[in-house]
Amino acid sequence: MSAVSKAEQAQREEFYGRLAPHSMTPLWEVLKDIVPPEPRAKAAVHLWRYADVRPLLLEAGGLLTAEEAERRVLVFENPSYPGQSRTTATLYSGIQLILPGETAPAHRHTPSALRFMIEGEKGFTAVGGERTTMREGDLVVTPAWAWHDHGNEGDAPVAWLDGLDIPMVGFFEAVFMEGYNDKRHALTRPEGDSHARFGEGLLPLNATSPYGQTSPIFNYPYERTRAALLASAEGAEPDPHEATTLRYANPVDGGWAMPTMAAWIMHVKAGTQTVPIRSTDSMVMHVAEGRGQATVGEDQFSFSAKDTVAVPGWHWRSFTALEDCFLFFFSDRVVHEKLGFYREERQ
Repeated sequence: MSAVSKAEQAQREEFYGRLAPHSMTPLWEVLKDIVPPEPRAKAAVHLWRYADVRPLLLEAGGLLTAEEAERRVLVFENPSYPGQSRTTATLYSGIQLILPGETAPAHRHTPSALRFMIEGEKGFTAVGGERTTMREGDLVVTPAWAWHDHGNEGDAPVAWLDGLDIPMVGFFEAVFMEGYNDKRHALTRPEGDSHARFGEGLLPLNATSPYGQTSPIFNYPYERTRAALLASAEGAEPDPHEATTLRYANPVDGGWAMPTMAAWIMHVKAGTQTVPIRSTDSMVMHVAEGRGQATVGEDQFSFSAKDTVAVPGWHWRSFTALEDCFLFFFSDRVVHEKLGFYREERQ
């Protein structure tokens, strides 16, 4: 490129100044910033340790009821997005508490949601007229615009990780909700109905999901998930980059369980280490079981059971298991794939 004289540069700057009142800007001055040579994640890598989070969550339980809060949640807010309720650029997550005897009132909203159970055995969620009991490690899916409520019929607190696509839906300025006219939505099907129809390797003739692109299974029990991971690890050599990984699938079409959030779970055997991999999707990792060490980009840290980590896109990531680790992930990968810009690299 030829050198620009001071006079030419001054002329250009004067022109740019006259563009501003017309709400215009020259593309050639910003092109390298808006279309960089490789992805640039604004979100920071961040670890929330459950040992730090849990006392604060229980303290919140003494400040207000689940009904007062509607959803008593401590949001995992990425330091790069203060005040924006974002865990990554596109994903919201937080930890929700329901105390014994409480009900989080029924409502519905345009964002899709998932719950990964962290603590407690007598919590429940009702979705679209069916209730499911939530046990530690279960993944519960809440489709967009489906009525749902939560409760706790046990004698101990229940807590779970919430994951929603609020930032993505917010980009389209389409986030809104509606309250129900009662605390709980009426049940119309027995517990276990969706699993009987869709979760046993069988499907109804002409099967369709009542929730559109979202899986008709709304509870993926951890007991089955864990057993499948262990059996898979014995039946085939783990992948160097992804160890033994299984994704939560929609049984109707075999695709991801949700239309905007991909979810999967990884088993890393004790004493093994994965080889670095990076991809364009941003993700949230939750440690279902185990202890280990992680490298994400330039950050290195240890993790323990029930910890949660923000993993920005295009950051090299690898994991070392000090004991058998079961790592749950959700990400915006499904949207990247649908729009055609998902990429990954492996070392």
